[in-house]
Amino acid sequence: MAEMYLTATLWFALAVLATVLASHLKISIALVEICVGAMASYVLTHLFGPGILRTDAEWLRFLAGTGSILLTFLAGTELDSASWKTKAKESLLVGLIGFFAPFVGCSLVARFVLSWDPQASLLAGIALSTTSMAVVYSVMLEYGFNRTEFGKGILGSCFVNDLGTVIALGVIFAPFSYRMVLFVVVSLAAFLALPYITTFLTSAYGFKTAAIRTKWILFLLFGLGALALWAESEAVLPAYIAGMILANTIGQDSFFIRRVRTLTVGFLTPLYFLRAGALVSIPALFAAPMIFLVLLAGKVSSKILGLFPIIKQFRRGNSKESWYYTLLMSTGLTFGTISALYGLTHGIITKEQYSYLVAVVIGSAVIPTMVANAVFVPKHLLNAPEEGTVSQEKILQEANP
Repeated sequence: MAEMYLTATLWFALAVLATVLASHLKISIALVEICVGAMASYVLTHLFGPGILRTDAEWLRFLAGTGSILLTFLAGTELDSASWKTKAKESLLVGLIGFFAPFVGCSLVARFVLSWDPQASLLAGIALSTTSMAVVYSVMLEYGFNRTEFGKGILGSCFVNDLGTVIALGVIFAPFSYRMVLFVVVSLAAFLALPYITTFLTSAYGFKTAAIRTKWILFLLFGLGALALWAESEAVLPAYIAGMILANTIGQDSFFIRRVRTLTVGFLTPLYFLRAGALVSIPALFAAPMIFLVLLAGKVSSKILGLFPIIKQFRRGNSKESWYYTLLMSTGLTFGTISALYGLTHGIITKEQYSYLVAVVIGSAVIPTMVANAVFVPKHLLNAPEEGTVSQEKILQEANP
């Protein structure tokens, strides 16, 4: 037990360091945590030997996974039904192109430039087709774009993009079995009942000290997550859908969401992002940097070439918005890492190929977002009223002609 506490102390020392650096560098905390995790793993391994950070410890994997699930759930709560209806066309079109463009592009690069076998090339295309909901939502939250129609559009596109990745992984590699059928049936039943049960629990017990809403949501997310993993799907997918369904039920309760967000961002997601960075093998990248650069260029360029012309049609008149949108859609992390790990554990890719894919996935989480935040932040949107809303000044003018 003492060793566990000592390890936790080390991880949160890195979390504090990352927070201080992010404050001074004016960079998103999620990206700094990834970079700090990678450098800490390299330095500490060099000084004290491998295993010092205990990245494979079950408790750490559980807490980091819980962080990604809750962060994805919170992202879902930002997409209320009204926003989704107004952004459905944009999210579907951008999300689908955001998946297919890098899937095709990176598969071809892996097959014909790097000479990987067909199965490994398809796995690479899937792993590099993702958009990181965790990174994008963290950035949205940090800058305040989650409250704007611009941010809601990006979050919707991320969901469609990652849904395409999960479906492709299942159709191409994962066996279609009774487990998947059972997962879909149980999930649909849970989603249909979710608003009614949540509303009842909130009205009957929600404003007492027992915090039943938090317990109910954790019960739901862990249950659906366990069922998803049992069916060889991913735990974050039902979490996002559950968040969307509950957007009108609990998403409007800013005090409750703020408390859940504090738990998630203050305790869980630092472990997730730091561990993601710590899994990168910096020596492996130094040994063959061209493979990393080729795959990274393939992912980012295919995303940009596929998405920018389409996004520009939805964000007419402002190139900053178009570039910011495109670069955030070029990120990758959760589903990309999950897809690469699936390929490794099922013998589709080698350990070396896995290292390159994970490094590229994390690199794509850092580089496009750093460029977007440094050059293309559309700050004017943070001071503008949301689409479809009326400013307070306008209301006062109409009330007092």
